[in-house]
Amino acid sequence: MITKFDSLYAGHVDMTDIGYGGTAVNDRKFDNDHLMTAYSKAEAIAKTLDANGFDTMWMAEHHFQPEGYECIPNLLMLDVHLAHLTKNIKFGCGFNITPMWHPLRLAEDYAVADILSKGRIIFGVGRGYHTREVETFGSNITDQDANREEFEEGVDVIFKAFNNESFSHKGKYFTLPPEVPYRGYTLKELTLVPRPQTLPVECWQPIQGGTPRALDFMAKHGIKGILGGGVAEGGVMNSIMEGYRDALVRAGNKDAQLGEGLSVGFHFHLAPTVEQAMEEAQGFFEENLKMFGPLRLHRGMTEEQMSIIGDPRRAPTAGLPTIQEAVEKQAFLAGPPERIIEQIKSVEKEFPALERVGMSHPVGTPQSVITEQLEWFGKEVMPAFKGKVGG
Repeated sequence: MITKFDSLYAGHVDMTDIGYGGTAVNDRKFDNDHLMTAYSKAEAIAKTLDANGFDTMWMAEHHFQPEGYECIPNLLMLDVHLAHLTKNIKFGCGFNITPMWHPLRLAEDYAVADILSKGRIIFGVGRGYHTREVETFGSNITDQDANREEFEEGVDVIFKAFNNESFSHKGKYFTLPPEVPYRGYTLKELTLVPRPQTLPVECWQPIQGGTPRALDFMAKHGIKGILGGGVAEGGVMNSIMEGYRDALVRAGNKDAQLGEGLSVGFHFHLAPTVEQAMEEAQGFFEENLKMFGPLRLHRGMTEEQMSIIGDPRRAPTAGLPTIQEAVEKQAFLAGPPERIIEQIKSVEKEFPALERVGMSHPVGTPQSVITEQLEWFGKEVMPAFKGKVGG
């Protein structure tokens, strides 16, 4: 039963000349003053979500993007700020890219944010997908096996620090503490100071491929999963629904149900008709795909399409994915409120253990459209779930 509605803002600035025929991603460059508008935009979206009964605002950690698509390098700092500007909404880290952090620094920073926000910040971990970011910080991403190893060990360390009054760790990447003399004794254990006030820590992770290894690792730590609707293609993926349920069963939750511990994300655009919604949102849809398709975050794009999408002269007539196709597959929800209500209720019926749905907008969508759409959704879609929203 769906009880919570969320929304993701990945940190993009307002931009013009969007869509397949617009400015190529690699040709975009904004000055610092404009890049900073991502923060006032985050404030406006947070206040809109808070005023309209949404449960959680998710944002994304990213670095070094003068193109203006993802401009928030420190989620926890921004989350604490936004928590002080709002009353009820929670803020989700979607996601802290664990290989780019020392795990104990990330654990400490989250603990401080949890305390200062009085428990309104939700933890999230991810492996990363931008070589420019992860490799610059000295970690692996081109070597996917090493990236997975470093991610898993870092997360293991974080949960040891969260869940134990003192701990130690010896692995391939970290030996904690180092066995060095300290004030007359040799270090054998460490204590995170402070630990989070809210324990156990609720943690989420994106699910892309959904391999058994990845899902079993999530189940081991009680990490919940988000499917699509942000940078990735949105909608339900039955194979991941089943795979995550099976991982929970293997971890000992024999009664796990389809949808349990998961959130399904959608992009959406409200309008009086489906046709008007698609026409208004087409440029936003295409800009989102221009950015993230070549990073292999959209299922089904060929190598040739990933190359063509970067050329505004060829892209509009190259048979690239369309918003019409996405709407038909219900990866993008478009049209009047009653249609979107019906589509969300059909997902709820198919996966009754699903509690959380993300309703978001593609990068490239301007602030005025995002806030107007979220307010409309809160007023005319969420009341259909009256008595359930907010859990």
